[in-house]
Amino acid sequence: MPVRLSVNLNKVALIRNARGSNHPDLIQFAKDCEEFGAQGITVHPRPDERHVRFDDLPLLKEVVTTEFNIEGNPTPNFIQQVLEVKPHQVTLVPDAPDALTSDAGWDTIKYKDFLTDVIFQFKKSGIRVSLFIDPDNELIAGAKEVGADRIEFYTGPYADHYFENREKAIIPFVSAAKYCQSIAMGINAGHDLNLDNLNYFCANVPYLQEVSIGHALINDALYYGISNVLAMYLFQINKS
Repeated sequence: MPVRLSVNLNKVALIRNARGSNHPDLIQFAKDCEEFGAQGITVHPRPDERHVRFDDLPLLKEVVTTEFNIEGNPTPNFIQQVLEVKPHQVTLVPDAPDALTSDAGWDTIKYKDFLTDVIFQFKKSGIRVSLFIDPDNELIAGAKEVGADRIEFYTGPYADHYFENREKAIIPFVSAAKYCQSIAMGINAGHDLNLDNLNYFCANVPYLQEVSIGHALINDALYYGISNVLAMYLFQINKS
C-alpha cells in the first residue's frame, strides 16, 4: 500500500493565534490540504494551546473527510477531549507540558500500567491508537503488550544524521520496521521529515503506512504555496 501523507496543522494555528484573529482560517486550510492531495490531517493540541486549541477539534472533525489524527500527551483533559471528538486515530506522545517540540518516544516498559489503561479507554470508543516511539524492539514489544495498534517512529535522529551518513541513520528504523511486521504492529513515522530526507526514508523503511509532517511542510509552503508543496511531498513519497 502507498504511504499516506498526513499534514500537521500546528504551525498554521500558531500563525493564526499570533494575531488573535482567524487568519489563516485553520478549518479552511484543512479542507484545502485535502483538496490538494493530503490523505490525512494531524493536530497536536498542547496544554497551553499555543498551537491548535481544544475548541478547534470538533470543528476539524466536522470537515475532515480523509483521516483525522490527534496527537498529544494523555493528560486527563486531553483524554476527555479526544473521547468527545472521536478522531480516527489518536497518537500518544510523552511531551512535558513545557516541551518546545516532541523529542523522544515512550518508555512502554516503565509506563506499562498507565498506557494500558489509557489505550483501553480510546479503543473502547473505536479510536485507533498509535504510540510515538523510538526504533527499539523491546519498546515496540511493550507497545504491543499495552494494546497499541500502531507505533509512530520518532524520526528526529534520522533527520539529524541524514546528511552525515544516511545509510547508517536509517538502519535502526529498517530493523525495527521488520520487527513491527513480525508482531502485526502498524507503522507511522514523523518528526523533521522534509523534502530532502523523506524519499529515502519511505523507499527504505518497509511496511510504512503513514507519515505525519507539519513544520517543514508549512515552511516550504511559505515559498512555494500549499498546493505546490503537497504535490512535491507526495512526489517524494511515491517516487521509486
